[in-house]
Amino acid sequence: MKVKGHQFNYNEYTVWIKELVAERKTSGESQSEALIGFTVLNQKRMQRLDKTIELNHALKEKLSRLIGKQVWYVLAEPWCGDCAQNVPVIGKMAAYAEDKIDLRIILRDENPEWMEKYHTNGSKSVPKLIAFNTDGNELFTWGARPKEAQELLLSWKKNPNGRTWDDFEKELYTWYAKDKIQTIQNEFYELL
Repeated sequence: MKVKGHQFNYNEYTVWIKELVAERKTSGESQSEALIGFTVLNQKRMQRLDKTIELNHALKEKLSRLIGKQVWYVLAEPWCGDCAQNVPVIGKMAAYAEDKIDLRIILRDENPEWMEKYHTNGSKSVPKLIAFNTDGNELFTWGARPKEAQELLLSWKKNPNGRTWDDFEKELYTWYAKDKIQTIQNEFYELL
C-alpha cells in the first residue's frame, strides 16, 4: 500500500503540531473549534510526556536486541487524545532503537486504504501501528490504545450506565495518568 499525504518521523510530527497550534488549525478538512481545541490540549500532553518518558530496563534490552530493521507506520491525527498519550512512547522507542526502527507517522484521514485494512474492532481508532520488516512483510500491529484502556472503552460503549462521553474521557485519562505508560511498554515488550 502506498502512503498518501504527510509522512513524519516523531520530531517532525511534533514540530508540525506546534505549527498547527500556532496557526489555530488542526489536521484534515474539518477545522472545527472542538478539534482545534483538542489539538492544543494534545500538544501540551505530548510535551509533558516528552519530558517525562522513561523506558523501562526490560523494554530497552529488548529494543537493543532487535535483529534486522523494522519500519513502523503509525496512523495518527493531532486532535486524537489516544495519539497524544501513546505516540510519544512509540517515538521514544523508535529513538532508542534508531538504527533498527524507522518510524513513519502518517495521517489516518489521508490514508483511508490503510485505515480500512487496519480497523480496531471495526472502527477507525488511532493510533494504529503496523510494523514491517525491510522486505515488506508485516510483523505485528498494535493499537489503538493499551488493552486495558481498550477494555474500558468497550465496556463504556456496551453499557454507559448514565455516563456521558465527557465522563468516560475523564475515566480514560485518569487511567492513563495512573498507568504511567507501563502497560504500553509491557505490550511492546511482548510484541517484540
